[in-house]
Amino acid sequence: MKRIAAYALCASLAATPLAAQDADSDLQEGMDLLSEGTKLLLRGLLGEIEPALRELEDALRDMNAYHPPEVLPNGDIIIRRKTPRPVPPGENGEIEL
Repeated sequence: MKRIAAYALCASLAATPLAAQDADSDLQEGMDLLSEGTKLLLRGLLGEIEPALRELEDALRDMNAYHPPEVLPNGDIIIRRKTPRPVPPGENGEIEL
């Protein structure tokens, strides 16, 4: 009877790694699905954000057309263009302010 209990104990211990391997394969499959879902989510977000990023890139390029801001003694802040745009005169050569 003791031998049967010992054999049963050995058989149950031998079968335990098989159950652990199933758990590992389930865990691996779950991690793969989670990874794939994350990739799809990030691709979708990047697709939605891409136009805004392009606009931001264009705005940053436009910033190179300006000198750094100057603070005047009266507190006004002036941001000058590096190459000023020509102001088209109005009627009778007047410039509208």
